[in-house]
Amino acid sequence: MAAPLEVNGAVRVAPEAGPARRPLRGLLGAHPSLWRLASLGLFFLVWEIAGRIPISFAFPTFLETARAFLRLTLDGSFVTAYASTLQPLVIGIGISAVLGVGLGVAMGLSRTAEWLAAPVFIVLQAAPMAALIPLITFVYGIGLLSKTLAVIMLALPVIVLNGYKAVRNVNPSLVDMCRSFQGSAWQRIVKIIIPDASPVIFAGLRLGLAAGFIGVILAELLITPTGIGDLITYHRSVADYPEMYAAVVSIIVVSTLTLAALEAFELRVLRPEKRRG
Repeated sequence: MAAPLEVNGAVRVAPEAGPARRPLRGLLGAHPSLWRLASLGLFFLVWEIAGRIPISFAFPTFLETARAFLRLTLDGSFVTAYASTLQPLVIGIGISAVLGVGLGVAMGLSRTAEWLAAPVFIVLQAAPMAALIPLITFVYGIGLLSKTLAVIMLALPVIVLNGYKAVRNVNPSLVDMCRSFQGSAWQRIVKIIIPDASPVIFAGLRLGLAAGFIGVILAELLITPTGIGDLITYHRSVADYPEMYAAVVSIIVVSTLTLAALEAFELRVLRPEKRRG
């Protein structure tokens, strides 16, 4: 019951918050994932309405796309496609991670390495890769090598520049502390610089993985129609738009789940102190 208040000599009853609003706020505050589900539900509703209007003959409804997604999943089309797509992606990301972290740390520690390498990777990050991928095809053909190089060209600059900035922005107090305790240069790098820079380095790996997904899809669309790019190209050519949109949605789903798994691995294994309860 609301408590009475005295205002200008008159007693009034203060309004009490509705019983339904407080539990709802508490529920949404305790479970932020409900907001995400609500936003997805709203997006799917708008998609369904736009498809039923329709805004274009080539724009299917959400339910048609969902049925096509389920059909392509059950008949094994997605499994076969991603078995081909993930091969150059995994190879390219592995090479980019090893080279990128190493070069980024070297650039952050050495002014000479920075002057030599930083301009190259800045140009590569700003370059229109969709225009450069056909040049890779012209030089290296349409095989696995070309697709792997396309992944590396998009992922490597992101990983290198994030690693470089992470090392350059290490807390100087920690470095000075290591020097005051007579720590060697190797100890300063391994025990102070890399651990302090690891959050930004790992963020660069996640961004590089996202760029790698873009690279492998561009390669499959521009170099040779294989994997998930072949599904998109084929269903577009036969005007089977629900299946085409389902293939595009599958890319978003796979990349989102992969990035979420990578973030969960970072929180649980590399940075357990940041793990949420």
